[in-house]
Amino acid sequence: MPYLELSLPCTDVSQPRLEAALEDLGALAVTLTDAHADAPDEQAIFEPGVGEQPLWGEMRLTALFPEGSDGDLLLAALESFDAGLDLGGAAFRVVEDQDWERAWLDQFHPLSFGRRTHIVPWNQDLPEAARDADAAVVRLDPGLAFGSGTHPTTALCLEWLDGLDLAGREVLDFGCGSGILAVAALKLGAARADAIDNDPQAILATDDNAARNDVADRLRAWLPEDAPQRDYPVVVANILASALDLLAPQLAARTAPGGRIALSGILAGQEDELLARYAAWFDALEVARREDWIRIAGVRRAANAATG
Repeated sequence: MPYLELSLPCTDVSQPRLEAALEDLGALAVTLTDAHADAPDEQAIFEPGVGEQPLWGEMRLTALFPEGSDGDLLLAALESFDAGLDLGGAAFRVVEDQDWERAWLDQFHPLSFGRRTHIVPWNQDLPEAARDADAAVVRLDPGLAFGSGTHPTTALCLEWLDGLDLAGREVLDFGCGSGILAVAALKLGAARADAIDNDPQAILATDDNAARNDVADRLRAWLPEDAPQRDYPVVVANILASALDLLAPQLAARTAPGGRIALSGILAGQEDELLARYAAWFDALEVARREDWIRIAGVRRAANAATG
């Protein structure tokens, strides 16, 4: 299936807000390339590793959208997000899915998070650190759904899950993308996981990664309208600040009293408003930061008449 690819010039300063805007517009995947490469068709896909900064001051940021997306509308929407963005160098082309997948597989390498969690591409050997008896190894093929572990928002969530005692617990991964967080939770000892995403491609990717990791019998992926209406002792939502604000009552209702929640996809500077928003339902709210991205975590209070 072909996809619409949008590439834009950016700098290490503008990249975080431009990437956030593209994801808010429904980009299926976002990557970076060197703006000064001599042969664009041979550029390596680059996504900063955990704790790393982009290697280039001037880059091209490339986003993949579903076939049939209106390029003019995408540019107009980007301009409305931030009038200071440089859209003069925007370029569109149609790409086949196998081109994107091959580039990703060529560049991705095993990553570790916290004490036990390891994300390993499905076609690579296990590194030595992932061979320990208590290692939680996730074999990943994200396909065209967001979530490989290399982005700081996903890394923050993986580290949070790694630090919890998940044995026998049920987990909700809200905005699951590739399903990486739900699968990781199961590998870390969770009994069951539900994963929710409004993108059918994410549901397919999550189901595929669950089967690849032998946890398909314990993981169900749902579109929002089909998902069970219930609460969970552990909830993780790696989406965007605007969605976290809008969905706050729903996410609070899905977190069991005494349960824990982690919210990610938040740019630095956006956390204060969300801390105030979620304080209506959650105690012990705390902030963690990686590069320009924030994770908020807290503990759900018992529902009452004032807060729901």
